[in-house]
Amino acid sequence: MDRVVRAAPQDLWLKEIPVTTSPAGPPGDGGASGPERLKFVAVTACPTGIAHTYMAAEKLQQAADELGVDIKVETQGSIGAENVLSDNDVRAADGVIIAADKEVDRDRFSGKRVLSTGVADGIHKPKELIERVRSAPVQPGTVASGGGAGGERGAAYKALMNGVSHMIPFVVVGGLLLAVSIALGGHSTSKGIEFDQGTFWFYVNALGGLGFKLMLPIFSGYIAYALGDRPALVPGMLGGFLAADAVNIYGAEANAGFLGAIATGFLAGYLVVWIKKVKVPRFVQPIMPIIVIPIVSTLTLGLVYIYVIGRPISWLFTHLTAWLNGMTGSSAVVLGAIIGLMIAFDMGGPVNKTAFLVAVGLIGTNNAVMGMAAAAIPVMPLGQGLATLLRRRFYSAQERETGVAALFMGFFGISEGAIPFAAARPAIVIPANMLGGAVAGAVAGVAGVEDSVPHGGPIVALFGAVSGVAMFFVAITAGAVVTALTTNLLIGIKERHGGPAPVPVPVPAPEPVLVGAVAGADATAVPARAVPAGAPAPAPPAAAKEAKEAEEAAEAEVLSGYLTARTVKTELVSDSKEAAIREMAEMLATTGNVRDVDELVRVALAREAQGTTGLGESIAIPHAKTDAVVRPTVGFARSAEGIEWGSLDGTKARLVFMISVPEAAAGDEHLRILALLSRKLMDTGFRDRLQGAPDRAAALEVLREIR
Repeated sequence: MDRVVRAAPQDLWLKEIPVTTSPAGPPGDGGASGPERLKFVAVTACPTGIAHTYMAAEKLQQAADELGVDIKVETQGSIGAENVLSDNDVRAADGVIIAADKEVDRDRFSGKRVLSTGVADGIHKPKELIERVRSAPVQPGTVASGGGAGGERGAAYKALMNGVSHMIPFVVVGGLLLAVSIALGGHSTSKGIEFDQGTFWFYVNALGGLGFKLMLPIFSGYIAYALGDRPALVPGMLGGFLAADAVNIYGAEANAGFLGAIATGFLAGYLVVWIKKVKVPRFVQPIMPIIVIPIVSTLTLGLVYIYVIGRPISWLFTHLTAWLNGMTGSSAVVLGAIIGLMIAFDMGGPVNKTAFLVAVGLIGTNNAVMGMAAAAIPVMPLGQGLATLLRRRFYSAQERETGVAALFMGFFGISEGAIPFAAARPAIVIPANMLGGAVAGAVAGVAGVEDSVPHGGPIVALFGAVSGVAMFFVAITAGAVVTALTTNLLIGIKERHGGPAPVPVPVPAPEPVLVGAVAGADATAVPARAVPAGAPAPAPPAAAKEAKEAEEAAEAEVLSGYLTARTVKTELVSDSKEAAIREMAEMLATTGNVRDVDELVRVALAREAQGTTGLGESIAIPHAKTDAVVRPTVGFARSAEGIEWGSLDGTKARLVFMISVPEAAAGDEHLRILALLSRKLMDTGFRDRLQGAPDRAAALEVLREIR
């Protein structure tokens, strides 16, 4: 019945598409008037060009087969483009799908309907992409663009993410150094948290401050770099310095903060792109990227910032200060909410600084205003860190790690810990931050919380600078919880409704593994120690059984002999990622191909630190390139309970493949293995058979299907 329900809508949408007919097809082709199958082409690519590239390709192929259409998918992986689309392929196509998170040349698709999106959509929404491509816009002329909701939007989003990813280490290192120095070497004074000159913690604090000083220039510079390449790096970084420290650089009234850094990054990038298009004499061309473009773009951006951008910021700072000073006699609830909103808005920009400086100026005459600000200051990092803990699947592994650091920074009143989140999702995070900040400020205002030092966060209460400590913590907690819940609510809404409205999609069965593989594994997997049905006696002891299986399958080889009976385990003992990697490394060592197990584990964990190898769909493929192994060796193991691997879809890893290759084989062979595994693991039936194999010999029989 399920197949009938799904088939009907598909037929309906297929019938709506104009089809071509073959006026004189050869005998047996269905007749002269028979409709031809729809034909689509696709390109998949991810930044690393490894697993996700091939997973998306396989999913699109499966979806096309199920929908009854033809598709050819070109994969642009680290080993180069494979299954390359020919001119004839493109000419005959009814539409083009680009599922990529890096730049893809679209010139060859001129005149075709092109749907551009991220590689994750190719994995998780392949049917929807095939449905939507028929109403996608026609590719006009020369455009070079990558994934995303559209060309320019995709390039802009990737540029923003490039800036965020390069900024995060500076935020984390700078913030943690500041937090540790405050905790262990700082002391409260009327001027804030201070340090004894020349002490160890004084210098630690200075290093942390330097990290924060570089944060916005790096952010702006790498936004620009993603758009305009190397010539854009200098104007982008110098623009970021202006946004971060214009007060000291040229005596501006206020700094623009991270929002200003976003503006200077995009201005620098697009300015360089425009300058590159200017026709110049041939003798000037060699010096354009190293002299002319950087100098012209830097001068232009700097002067535009000083004379055009900086003046409105100074005007805003002056008028906000006057307005806020006029509010100090109003209701404590209203004033607290306004202070909290402003503190949370731009985390170091003119709006934030206005509220903070007004509160500081009233210390000694009205400490309650500083109490409102002090309660709001930690809400942003605490709220964003809490959000990553509450809904882990909404966040990447890097974001979750940054969230932990943000929680730590929030405790010490370092609001910049939330900047990476606000930079990545400004339309979601800034409103959530402001709502939480308003709640914290209002609660502190109603409770009459007072702060006698110009600093915020729980740390000032521990220094004894706060009166009404209990309500101070209530205000902070309420604000952080509101921020976290609002952030996740808005992310969830965007996930459900953020994309363009698709053509009605057939009602499919649940996604293969997000629901089916986990449930299916529980329902069909046979534990390694289970007694076969009808067996007259209990199974032999585990060690004897393993030895017997090894003997029976001694000749079994998979993946050119890299995976054998010795490197298959039907039940992992470990319940954590680190322990599982060690357990599998020790299994690989039984082949004699591993010189140093500890080194293999270290390299595999170092790879995990760069980004999880949990691919979703209950799959993980940890891998290591190290001379601790003498030849490529692949292991497979199952986990009945599943192991938390940090997968983006939130599923625990139940099917784990570990690839280890020597440095000399770290190129094509390593990537070939990854590509073969990634493609085959997108086959739901293959995963189910592998999960349900009752013993090692049966698992090997299934694994032989990998070709």
